[in-house]
Formats: sequence, structure tokens, C-alpha cells
Amino acid sequence: MNDKIKAVVLAAGKGTRLHSETSDLPKVMRLANGKPLISYVLSAIDFISKPDITIVVGYKKEAVLSAFTGYGFAEQKEQLGTGHAVMAAAPALGNFDGSVLVCCGDMPLIKKATFLELFDTHVREGNDCTILSGTSDEPLDYGRIVRDASGAFLRLVEHKDCSEDERKIRELNSGVYMFKAPLLLGALGKLRCDNSQREYYLTDVPGIIKTEGGKVGVCLRHMGSELLGVNTPEQLELVESLLK
Repeated sequence: MNDKIKAVVLAAGKGTRLHSETSDLPKVMRLANGKPLISYVLSAIDFISKPDITIVVGYKKEAVLSAFTGYGFAEQKEQLGTGHAVMAAAPALGNFDGSVLVCCGDMPLIKKATFLELFDTHVREGNDCTILSGTSDEPLDYGRIVRDASGAFLRLVEHKDCSEDERKIRELNSGVYMFKAPLLLGALGKLRCDNSQREYYLTDVPGIIKTEGGKVGVCLRHMGSELLGVNTPEQLELVESLLK
């Protein structure tokens, strides 16, 4: 498997809402049940060899670099969105024609079996992009997966942009994807930042690939608490309780 798959782990965020008088670590280095958040993610994707995993660092990067040796690293010098973060890792994917897993370093509850199911779906269906989607009873303001009448992927819609009907959709975008490397790199070059945040969104990439004739699939699982990320002290406390 190792020669067919690489990974990019997004870990550059500051985690402003998590900061306190006692800690200003990067978000992924905040501890949950005694271990950094990102350590759970790296354990769950340990079916990929360390040199084939690129961790995108930014704020206080030294804390991540010193804690996790043997991995590849890329620096996102400005925080210009998730698409921009993956752009920072592009040199590590330049001559690679296999599959690339893109995941978040602040989602410690996703299981190895879930990542493996995503990879299996991607390969089995021959997709150019496969989105990991999930259902959950948690109240999450995540993007929605919109499907056409036949059930095929149509588009991703951010929570804030959803219509009243789209907000009723229970299938959520996890923010985890599998791509064919050349198509990912090609789509990254077409991203635009003409939005209110002036950021490059990775969520635009599946649509670009689909528009250009690529095959975009969805791996749907009931993910429950696996979908939880950490942005606030309350979320950190909840995730820690679930990890125990």
C-alpha cells in the first residue's frame, strides 16, 4: 500500500479560541487525555509510512517538528485557507501519481478503519476524488453533501451558504478526502480566493475536478462523534472525555 498512497495532514492552525494564559501551543499540539491531538490522527493513518506523510505546519511550527520525527513537513507561512495549506505540500506530491489522503490534525476521533474504508472506496470505484462524508447526532455546522436524483455527488455547500432545505441534509462533509495526486495538483492551481474570507478553499477542489470530467465519489459512514473537531475549550473537553 505504501507506494500507492501518501497523506497530507493539515496542522498549521493557531487555534485562537483554545488559547489561554497557560498555553499558546498550536491547536494540534493541545493535549487530550495526555497526548497531542495530532498524535491520534497520525496513529490512525499509520498504514502510510512516515516519509510519505507530509504535515503542514505554521504557527509555532517548532513544537510540531520537534515532537514528530521521521515525517515530511511543509510550511504554510500565511493562513490563507485549507486549499492554500495543501498548496504548501504540493512539492511533496510533484512526481507522485498515486492516491493522496488529506485530513485534519485536529480531528482525533476518526478511526483507522474509517480511513481505510475511504481508501478502499476510492480505489474500488476508480474515483479521481472521494469525499468522506458522515452522519452524526452531534449539532455540527459542517458543509452538506448535495446529491442528484440518482444519488450521485452533485456539489459541496458550506453550512453558512446552505439554503433552508440544504440545512436539512443529514450527510455532512468531514473535511477528509482522497485524491488522485495529479488531479489534485491541477485543481489547486485553479483555486480562487474571491470570497468574503479571501481564502483558498479545499472544498472547491471536488467541484473543479467534477467540472473537468473527473469522477467524484462519496464514502458515506455513520461517523457519530468521529466527526468532532477541536476549536474551543468545550470541544477539547468533550473530545478528551470520549478518548478516555
